[in-house]
Amino acid sequence: MKIITVCGSNKFRKEMTEITEKMTFKGNCMLTPIELMKSTKDAYTKDEMMMLDKMHKEKIRISDAILVVNINDYIGNSTKSEIEYAKSLNKEVLYYTDLMR
Repeated sequence: MKIITVCGSNKFRKEMTEITEKMTFKGNCMLTPIELMKSTKDAYTKDEMMMLDKMHKEKIRISDAILVVNINDYIGNSTKSEIEYAKSLNKEVLYYTDLMR
């Protein structure tokens, strides 16, 4: 069993949920980003966004790997930052597009 943190754009929330379920049934412990209740990130304070970022990075830190949900090969700036952070910790980086081939 691996502990895997899911990373990707919030616009792929539905796909992230489906992928998380599939990976869970393959025997992995999946950590996901918090599902934001407000309609846009701008609705949150800077401190709230910093806390969310800190908590997501902590999930990456305690994981064995991250799974990048890169639908149509899209990787946004936040996800790029998470990939670099994971690499700096020598975490395995898995890409959704590679798993589906």
